Amino acid sequence: MEQIKQELIAIGKKAKNAKAKLANMSTNDKNKALLAMADALENNKDIILKANSVDIENGEKNGLTKALLDRLLLTEQRIIDIADGLRQVASLPDPIGEVMSGWQRPNGLKIYKTRVPLGVIGIIYEARPNVTVDAIGLCLKSGNVVVLKGGSEAINSNIAVVKIIQDAAREAGVPEGSIQLIEITDRAATGILLKMNDYIDVIIPRGGAGLIQMVVQNSTVPIIETGIGVCHTFVDASADFEMAEKIAINAKTTRPGVCNAMETLLVHESIASQFLPSMIKNFEQHEVEVRGCERTKAICPNAKSATEEDWYTEYLDLIVSVKVVNSVEEAIDHVMTYGTHHSESIITKDYNNAQKFKSEVDAAAVYVNASTRFTDGFEFGFGAEIGISTQKLHTRGPMGLPELTSIKYIVEGSGQIR
Repeated sequence: MEQIKQELIAIGKKAKNAKAKLANMSTNDKNKALLAMADALENNKDIILKANSVDIENGEKNGLTKALLDRLLLTEQRIIDIADGLRQVASLPDPIGEVMSGWQRPNGLKIYKTRVPLGVIGIIYEARPNVTVDAIGLCLKSGNVVVLKGGSEAINSNIAVVKIIQDAAREAGVPEGSIQLIEITDRAATGILLKMNDYIDVIIPRGGAGLIQMVVQNSTVPIIETGIGVCHTFVDASADFEMAEKIAINAKTTRPGVCNAMETLLVHESIASQFLPSMIKNFEQHEVEVRGCERTKAICPNAKSATEEDWYTEYLDLIVSVKVVNSVEEAIDHVMTYGTHHSESIITKDYNNAQKFKSEVDAAAVYVNASTRFTDGFEFGFGAEIGISTQKLHTRGPMGLPELTSIKYIVEGSGQIR
């Protein structure tokens, strides 16, 4: 334990030493580094794929689900896409130094509200190597040092990716220590990281409910809680059936292992007998296991019985829970009881019900007639994201570059005293 602690303190010291230098790195130099890192990833695809194949093999031996293996898997095209993500970040406006507002006081003081980096960001996440690159790119562009603690499932992939990026960043003039990976897979390392207030300014956890709650309950470092996604789609009485089916299938099946995938489908009782048979058949054709309430099972006997626990569950798999509700009010009540304030959708032609759903559902993203799968930094036009925040301090929703900054007030005077 003491050896692990000393290794992490050494990482923390390097990060702290790099903080001021990186915060003052020019936009042009940061962009050059991002482009060099993107090229390096593409030029070293074979190294990355070889390391990833070891992680995939280990994951299969350890019984990871298909959805989790998909999150872990890197292909040549995925590496190209990840590299393109760095290039997109390079093309985005640099938030650092932005003057958000300015004013002059009656005493002549000029006050400017400006953006500055958060400092050193620790990111704790699970089996998603793409998060490694996204986090590095966003933190570098926003002037933040990053310390990464990925899951053991992706350790070989992460080591390969970070080594390639570190080498490219160093050659491009990025300060030493700005990008670091904790290679220790012992869980004790995470516990130590959560107490490193002297070196880490904020921690962002990305992963399932167990990881998020562990960080929330144990960290003394301030955290930005990124959300587990128990996301709902409510098919209202006036919904277009064809639209509703397409949205539900998209929300559940395109990437079932991500946080913006739908986990629960709510259906208004007045249309349930007409809508559910076709909907559930469609789910079954997409190999989705359906767990329904008693009213759902009365209409579709092949559905498995849903338990109370199902309504709380983020499956991250091809499983969906289905409940018949009496009204938009009951749908909203269900969402607010079992949801995680992530992404919620209503499918309706009723303007009043749409307005009610939008105003009364408390979530980071609320949709009308669209899939919850759009809760994503790229889809929102942010270029990329470091996670989806489901808390309200200091940011909420997809976290792009501006969300990785804090505020500094610059005050200019001419000798004023108070």
